[in-house]
Amino acid sequence: MFQAGTFIFFLIAAILISAIKILREYERGVIFMLGRFWKVKGPGLIIVIPFIQQIVRVDLRTVVMDVPTQDVISRDNVSVKVNAVVYFRVIDPQKAIIQVENFYMATSQLAQTTLRSVLGQHELDEMLAERDKLNVDIQTILDKQTDSWGIKVSNVEIKHVDLDESMIRAIAKQAEAERERRAKVIHAEGESQAAEKLREAAATLSAQPQAMQLRYLQTLVEIAGEKSSTIVFPLPMDLIEPLMGILKPKSGA
Repeated sequence: MFQAGTFIFFLIAAILISAIKILREYERGVIFMLGRFWKVKGPGLIIVIPFIQQIVRVDLRTVVMDVPTQDVISRDNVSVKVNAVVYFRVIDPQKAIIQVENFYMATSQLAQTTLRSVLGQHELDEMLAERDKLNVDIQTILDKQTDSWGIKVSNVEIKHVDLDESMIRAIAKQAEAERERRAKVIHAEGESQAAEKLREAAATLSAQPQAMQLRYLQTLVEIAGEKSSTIVFPLPMDLIEPLMGILKPKSGA
């Protein structure tokens, strides 16, 4: 009789101990009563009736998930390898357990297909230059599709866009050609601006003969400063005519 009582006592104690569950601050327990959803409990100390209730623990912390490298063909038919990282967390434990079998695996598979689908709609230059915009596009699509699973996708980051060697060389040649084109354009613009300034200067000098004479004399001074021993310089008639006009009255007198 004593042994039977002791056994019953230990059995009841074991059942009570197994009924006590402690959930951490970032955990929630989805409770099922005879197979049917009952409620979400936690954090802290909770009681789960053995054999009648079952508990499924759900972690609410942000999950950092690596998206495996995907082979993507861009819109301009360039094959690249792209990998990314997705940040998500469970915001509705009930949906995360009931609506999908394995929310982590489901989110991973969805991230892979979405990554290929979104990047395949863009050209290679856009993948390399507009990565922030692509991150937002992928995050928006994932967040919308995982909402029914109780998942919140907070961020997506494309880590690497890998090209083969031939494509890298082609891009380098393209960049070099682009730099040469810009240099030629800048040089042509400089020549055009210089020609315009020369035209304006010529118009100003032609409108003021005195200015032309002063410029001529300035040029003579600059040449005289050279170390040449002999300078032969044509004398323009524009400088002689004023002198001839002054000397003619004197000779007539």
